[in-house]
Amino acid sequence: MPFVTAGGHRLEYQRFPGKSGAPCLLLLHEGLGSLAMWRDFPAKLAAATACTLIVYSRYGYGASDPITAPRDIRYMHDEALVALPELRRALGLDDVVLVGHSDGASIALIHAGSGSWPVRALMLEAPHVFVEDLSIAGIEQARTAYQTTDLRQRLARYHGDADGAFRGWNDAWLDPSFRAWSIGDYLPGITCPVLAIQGADDEYGTLAQLQAIERAVKGPVETLVLERCKHSPHRDQEAAVLAAMAAFVTRV
Repeated sequence: MPFVTAGGHRLEYQRFPGKSGAPCLLLLHEGLGSLAMWRDFPAKLAAATACTLIVYSRYGYGASDPITAPRDIRYMHDEALVALPELRRALGLDDVVLVGHSDGASIALIHAGSGSWPVRALMLEAPHVFVEDLSIAGIEQARTAYQTTDLRQRLARYHGDADGAFRGWNDAWLDPSFRAWSIGDYLPGITCPVLAIQGADDEYGTLAQLQAIERAVKGPVETLVLERCKHSPHRDQEAAVLAAMAAFVTRV
């Protein structure tokens, strides 16, 4: 697996080739995700869209450099405004569609809303714009599961440092000061098309997240709410997500 340096850290990435002239799909994983945890979805999405696709593990995840200090509550801002621009520069990614899941979707919104780098479009799964009681309850349950079930062993299959990956995410979200976290100020700066997807049974957020995006983003917004679907639409309703994303990429 190749590596790239961005944000001062060595990050693993994988590239899937696509047709010339098409934008590059850049995948941004969830708070406990990694390159490997996308499983075969990147390959299927690249095939469905005929676009070049790049997927990588952020700092502290997968085979990328392990985290060495607690994450600041603005860690998603740091990823969006420092690490992601450096990664795009290093890999020559000028024309991109950002595909973000959960934390990755929030990072995509901040990056696009900052206006510092051009973004063709956003495809978002289970985005967080602000903190809800449901989110905190779900993350508290994840901490209990990590301490009492085989969750740690399962995550260790995908992360070189499972403890660092879990605590970096979990501790930041459960920091009392994180309750005031919001990226609403970035939404009006988004003028590109947006596809926002959420499961009707999402255990980490309500449809108020999509509604906030619809109200504030300046570009056209399409939303898709999937039944029998929790926090990971690309796993719970893979066929529907692939079809929606492929159609959206064709339109943009």
